[in-house]
Amino acid sequence: MNTIATQAPHSVRRYAKVVTEIPGPKSKALAERRSNAVSDSVPVTLATFIEKADSNVLHDVDGNSLIDFAGGIGVSNVGNGNARVVERVQEQVEDFAHVCFAITPYEEYVQVCELLNEHAPGDHAKKSALWNSGAEAVENAVKVARSYTGRSAVVVFRNAFHGRTNLTMAMTAKNMPYKEGFGPFASDVYRVPMANPFGFAGTPEECAEATLREVRTMIDKEIGASNVACIVMEPIQGEGGFIVPAPNFAKGIRDYCTENGIVFIADEVQSGFGRTGTWFAIEHEGVVPDIITTAKALGGGLPLAAVTGRAEMMDSVHVGGLGSTFGGNPVSCVGSIAAFESVERDGLLEKAKNLEAIFRRRLEQIQQRHSVVADIRGRGAMMAIELADDSGPDAARAVAVQKWCHQNGALAIVTGTFGNVIRFLPPLSMSPEVLEEGLDILSEAFDATA
Repeated sequence: MNTIATQAPHSVRRYAKVVTEIPGPKSKALAERRSNAVSDSVPVTLATFIEKADSNVLHDVDGNSLIDFAGGIGVSNVGNGNARVVERVQEQVEDFAHVCFAITPYEEYVQVCELLNEHAPGDHAKKSALWNSGAEAVENAVKVARSYTGRSAVVVFRNAFHGRTNLTMAMTAKNMPYKEGFGPFASDVYRVPMANPFGFAGTPEECAEATLREVRTMIDKEIGASNVACIVMEPIQGEGGFIVPAPNFAKGIRDYCTENGIVFIADEVQSGFGRTGTWFAIEHEGVVPDIITTAKALGGGLPLAAVTGRAEMMDSVHVGGLGSTFGGNPVSCVGSIAAFESVERDGLLEKAKNLEAIFRRRLEQIQQRHSVVADIRGRGAMMAIELADDSGPDAARAVAVQKWCHQNGALAIVTGTFGNVIRFLPPLSMSPEVLEEGLDILSEAFDATA
């Protein structure tokens, strides 16, 4: 296999522009400053420094333009520098930047909660509260579930990622780089299998049935259902490799929770806010969770996270039990309000579905030529390909393809428990023409690294 990442001089691009090696000289100079000032523990996928971005491409300090397949890891659903977001943020900063909602409230926080309650699935009464990050949202969702049920056990799934705080590290599956050396972790967290159709020797429906039986047995016999406060599930596992649960698996988990008085939490930090063509990915499963966590794209590019749940659950916590100095910052809140408007007025749910159709067509074409593409999966603008050969996961090929894309103007990123999954999280507002060009680059990358 040729793993050398080189630029294709014959390629003619309309949107991707490569005028220097990547990273270029200005980025390399900034990388030296970064090395001297920033902890080495903070990772970087591609050390090219960005100075401007839009809904399609990232422009670096050396004049290169890269088609954005990363979307800030699922943050830029409404695009980078969305005009509505920019206008609202500018207006808000002129009024006030911060007062702390727990001290003196403001309308913008309330409005974001109203929008979340309106768009979350289910016709029951809902309430919300706001934080800054996905990990905070997940941790506080667990607090709500424990308060409501009077129980302590938390059940999560293999390949799950829920954050980097102590509790959410315990809930996260992958050790390196997320957990190594950071223990001991929070107790009373238990892991059960995820119904992953890829590699299962049977139909997807059989996969769901078999995995549900195993999950039920594990909880009943090893934990005790009466001890479980909540089951936390990503409707599409993000860092675990964009694993879409087998059909009816989520429904089976929902039913088990209902039967046993367990709170069902959907972690929509990466999959929510229109990413999959619906407001929340759990809607594809036809089930209604008790609590939903939202973050990443919620703020329109600004830090904002939320817990939205049944009103009686959200109100079960004592006054002062939930809160945050910066959570629901007014600047982030107006960014969120503008992002909600953009999803609705710009038809971004439908655009996400259109992007999926393009992804599937082009990725299937690559798969036909390259057997290393073992699986194509995802929903909407949350798509992935898993690379594997007869010996197992092919992380080396995934990295080689990623590097080739970087040198030729497409920002691809690798994920998955085994590092062999290439994931795609473009802005929902990306034009079909730009997506096609980005997938041209991806296709050439597979040819060049074969």
